[in-house]
Amino acid sequence: MNTDAFALRHIGVQEKDLKKMFEIVGVNDLDELINETIPEDIRLKEQLNLPEAVSEHEFLTLLQNLSNKNKVFKSYIGLGYHESLTPSVIKRNILENPGWYTAYTPYQAEIAQGRLEALLNYQTMVCDLTGMELANASLLDESTAAAEAMTMLFDVRTRQQKKEGVLKFFVSEEILPQTLSLLETRSTPLGIQLVIGNHENFKFEKDFYGAILQYPGKHGQVHDYSDFVKKAQENEIKVAVAADILSLVLLTPPGEWGVDVVVGTTQRFGIPLGYGGPHAAFFATKEAYKRNIPGRIIGMTKDTDGNPALRMALQTREQHIKRDKATSNICTAQVLLAVMAGMYAVYHGPEGLKYIANKVHTNTKKVAQKLVDLGFEQLNSNYFDTLEVKVGTVHSLRTISESKGINFNYIDDETISISLNEAFSDKDIKPLISCFSDSQRLDEDNDNETYKNVIPEGLKRTSSFLQQPVFNAYHSETELMRYIKKLERKDLALNHSMISLGSCTMKLNAASEMLPLSWANWGNIHPFVPLNQAEGYQLVLKELEEQLNVITGFAATSLQPNSGAQGEYAGLMTIRAYHESRDEAHRNICIIPASAHGTNPASAVMAGMQVVVTKTDERGNIDVIDLEEKVIEHSKNLAALMVTYPSTHGVFESSIKYITQLIHDHGGQVYMDGANMNAQVGLTNPGMIGADVCHLNLHKTFAIPHGGGGPGVGPICVAEQLKPFLPSNPLVTTGGDKAITAISGAPWGSALACLISYGYIKMLGAAGVTDATKIAILNANYIKERLNGKFDVLYTGEKGRAAHEMIIDCRPFKENGIEVTDIAKRLMDYGFHAPTVSFPVAGTIMIEPTESEGLAELDRFCEAMLSIRQEIDEAILENPNNVLKNAPHTLEMVTSDNWDFPYSRQKAAYPLDFVSENKFWPTVRRTDEAFGDRNLICTCTPIEAYAEV
Repeated sequence: MNTDAFALRHIGVQEKDLKKMFEIVGVNDLDELINETIPEDIRLKEQLNLPEAVSEHEFLTLLQNLSNKNKVFKSYIGLGYHESLTPSVIKRNILENPGWYTAYTPYQAEIAQGRLEALLNYQTMVCDLTGMELANASLLDESTAAAEAMTMLFDVRTRQQKKEGVLKFFVSEEILPQTLSLLETRSTPLGIQLVIGNHENFKFEKDFYGAILQYPGKHGQVHDYSDFVKKAQENEIKVAVAADILSLVLLTPPGEWGVDVVVGTTQRFGIPLGYGGPHAAFFATKEAYKRNIPGRIIGMTKDTDGNPALRMALQTREQHIKRDKATSNICTAQVLLAVMAGMYAVYHGPEGLKYIANKVHTNTKKVAQKLVDLGFEQLNSNYFDTLEVKVGTVHSLRTISESKGINFNYIDDETISISLNEAFSDKDIKPLISCFSDSQRLDEDNDNETYKNVIPEGLKRTSSFLQQPVFNAYHSETELMRYIKKLERKDLALNHSMISLGSCTMKLNAASEMLPLSWANWGNIHPFVPLNQAEGYQLVLKELEEQLNVITGFAATSLQPNSGAQGEYAGLMTIRAYHESRDEAHRNICIIPASAHGTNPASAVMAGMQVVVTKTDERGNIDVIDLEEKVIEHSKNLAALMVTYPSTHGVFESSIKYITQLIHDHGGQVYMDGANMNAQVGLTNPGMIGADVCHLNLHKTFAIPHGGGGPGVGPICVAEQLKPFLPSNPLVTTGGDKAITAISGAPWGSALACLISYGYIKMLGAAGVTDATKIAILNANYIKERLNGKFDVLYTGEKGRAAHEMIIDCRPFKENGIEVTDIAKRLMDYGFHAPTVSFPVAGTIMIEPTESEGLAELDRFCEAMLSIRQEIDEAILENPNNVLKNAPHTLEMVTSDNWDFPYSRQKAAYPLDFVSENKFWPTVRRTDEAFGDRNLICTCTPIEAYAEV
């Protein structure tokens, strides 16, 4: 037993268990199973060309040494990114706590009430600070949120505007440069015409449908936009504002001007810079747009007993329902970061936030005064935390400031901006000012402390915020620690039991992969620092890109996309650019199988493509005859095929190479959705099957935790011909020599989270990642065979094998009144999170155990499913008041003096012996989805309001 081997710790199945599993599955060894699962013509012939695995200790030492290559300067660059202080109680109890970071998206509300409450706090915080009526539970980053605002307002244009082709969108020249780049990316395929200019000179013409403003501006000037908004409303022009959330503590919130959308980032509410992410963006709007808002919303409803309960609201907006009619492909959030930002507001409360905002603002005024006293011209008349300064010659200032470990934002040869932050204190003033005095050889000994008022009365906030009890009750560490723990106990995460979600790959997020995220040398790097200050990051990111190239069989990788859906979009945009470079811009047809993820058609439409759907056959595979007909019909305009492999049904389709060649023969490119990459690594790859680009869910296959619904990282890997088109950034050079504009705000997306995947591959090595894939396939087939005869598996490969996941058909039980939802809720009583329900086939359950689960846990899950199958038979004989229909059973329900059910309390709560050893109690009974959608409550309100509803 090699205790240095990380694979021993990551892979759950032990050597001693294999014999029993092989007997159940019906094979002699792993190779036989893999040969029966993956077609021979796409099997890799050699081991992946990756370095030998390192031990956990060696990895942590390596990361420590690499972190020392990063230069942690005092960065006053701003541009939407600021050093922040993460309260230790939040760092230790949320960021470093698997009870929070290993949880899944709260689709099963009854076992996610803690996370849902934390997100409701976040939404309330955003609504209060922005002055808006409704907020979602976070988006990927500020630039993405701004682009979503642009497209949402485009979608809600009046019928007359659409009829007249009103396509123009005004962008203030004050917008952040990375946001402008992303607006350019997203507007082009949709035909939106950006007009960039000065808001003071804007002519409110009828061919504009919307506008976006930056508040404060990119270099710190605080404008009064109230007149602009008023005139826009008079001309039926919708207005979005990208706002700095900390400034809204002191400044008039945009909602009070009557704007339609407010977006921004909550990064400066206790979230590390992390070289660009992950950070939680916010998106707030009017309730009138509740059916159009992108992303997820947490809302209040009631449970079976009429008690208040939270759940994800308005789920009809999900892409698997709207598909190519969706106006956004956003299917995730940044939940872990949103939880942290919300807890930051809970911990500090309104008075604490005022103290922090005033400290930042006062320090900015101090610096401004000292610069003026030294003879420099400070250009901003109104500001919060950012100064724009004329400095003469930037070169000498930059040389001196960098020698002192200080970064500014260099606007041009004569001008800089300085953005202060929460971490700035009085002791930082002298070294900052010395950069200027030394560069001009001036005397800095001036103690003038008379600071003029730089926020006009009309722009000062007068409205209250965060008056709800939750923001005024937990200001000591003891209180907040207990509140966080109280919420954690309501959530079922991977630290309790297996989460066998098909398509979502909830595997171990190893502690050694996670630990470096808390280290200052990784957390405190601004995304726009010079590359020589981020040498450690550059080495890690470059090696991770090379690792992913090897694993996928492709030529190049971009780490910029911040989610799988964003990766889909990025991949399609590189295909679009490739066709345009060949004078084939007319190619706009994207063929997508009916079984594909719902984000696929949504991404295609966003990329300006027309979706053509192909059928699946009775075995769940792509109907090749139908595909051939569609390809021939659209040959001249064929842009791409989007295919998931193994299929969404969990099958390695043997016709895949023929399919990809067919697309190439007709001038198209093949996009492979990497959601199921956990069944490919080390055994086959997208390059081998003939794809041209794929995205990878690093939060699935490569161990970045789901965090309750994010962070996600969705890099794209591309073949040689697409390499020139990988996405760029306006401030840091990235991408190919014909790069498309930005996909996300930061050059390398959520760089901090990439450390996790780097560690995963580094510690497993070539043999380890391949063994992980083999065991994932073994575990899936073991469950399949154990459930055989009691549940029908809907689709299998040609030799009767599943890939890494399988679909259990629950539709036959409906004839006797049992729905698939009943099975999902009953699993909670056994201590398990339900697998994926009703996707990709309604009335089914898709199960994916991953390689991290050991035989004992697999058996517990199988025993639970088999017990539920017996309960289904009993329910058929009994009346509708049965254990499945009443599931889940709460502690309050089971301990009540009244028990009016035709089965015992023990059967309800402890259906199998193992449950009593580690009982998890759902917090609420089954939630009422329809009631919550009819009575949308998405902020913290007094309990009396729930009673009134």
